[in-house]
Amino acid sequence: MGIDLPLVWAAIVAFGIALYVALDGFDLGIAILFPLVRGRADRDVMMNSVAPVWDGNETWLVLGGAALFGAFPLAYAVLLPALYLPIMVMLLALVFRGVAFEFRFKATRSRAVWDWAFAAGSTVATFVQGVALGAFIQGFPVVDRQYAGGAFDWATPFSLFTGAALVAGYAALGCGWLIMRTEGALQERCYRLMGPFAAALLAAIAIVSLWTPLLHPQIAQRWFALPNLLLFAPVPLLVAAAAVLLWRAIAARRERLPFLLTLALFFLGYTGLAISLWPNVVPPSLSIWDAAAPPQSQSFLLVGVLLLLPVILGYTAYSYWVFRGKVRPGAGYH
Repeated sequence: MGIDLPLVWAAIVAFGIALYVALDGFDLGIAILFPLVRGRADRDVMMNSVAPVWDGNETWLVLGGAALFGAFPLAYAVLLPALYLPIMVMLLALVFRGVAFEFRFKATRSRAVWDWAFAAGSTVATFVQGVALGAFIQGFPVVDRQYAGGAFDWATPFSLFTGAALVAGYAALGCGWLIMRTEGALQERCYRLMGPFAAALLAAIAIVSLWTPLLHPQIAQRWFALPNLLLFAPVPLLVAAAAVLLWRAIAARRERLPFLLTLALFFLGYTGLAISLWPNVVPPSLSIWDAAAPPQSQSFLLVGVLLLLPVILGYTAYSYWVFRGKVRPGAGYH
């Protein structure tokens, strides 16, 4: 029995996107929190908490995009024109954010300008990522294996809502990271901010979970028809359990659990999305097998990925291990 290469590549792409959301999500979230933290020393600590790892976190965005292009070229050819404007805005915002990150540490009189540039670039990048996600959930018209929609079809109330929801979600991740990596007044400030952002994230998960089946009757049928209703019931139940544990962790001033539980909420939301859209790589009608590259191409690319993926994972894990622990004022990147 041969290997189902499109299935393997779908897992690789999904893995890359999930790691990007988990890793780059919290450092984007830290920038989103910048306007809510005023002190220069506290902002320095916030940036120093991610300075050694933030650019490496974006490796997973590159991996996910490259894997999509190589393994599912038809999906890439449909998604790129459908989401051209959001993708371009996201890339420009990420570049702007990276420039602001470096310039802020060297600036003196213009530091406040780069603070706002850092926050704005990260917030815009996060928002358009959420917009692209909402547009992806809604689906894209495909005729003769080409995108058949307009340049602004992505701009809908649903996609704009998911954009705002992702901003709140990344901010919650950023709070959880700073709770884990800082101490004193800054840590206490993040505990207070965590509650509202976590509540917004949970509300967004609930709204999207109800809104998505209303957009697609087939998704409603998948979730609410027996026996799937019983089979998939653990997902919302685990979301509820994680929410309760998160609230208790914040109240008890636990340091690691808020971040880990927020990651769990993202993972559960990602799982629910996979259940809703499987096996489509371009909803609502283009499956991973329809969009797959020839088996020879996928096999050739798979060899390279299997060699490189452990190296990237090892380097990432080593980086986080080396720069573990609390970040204090006056220490770190300058």
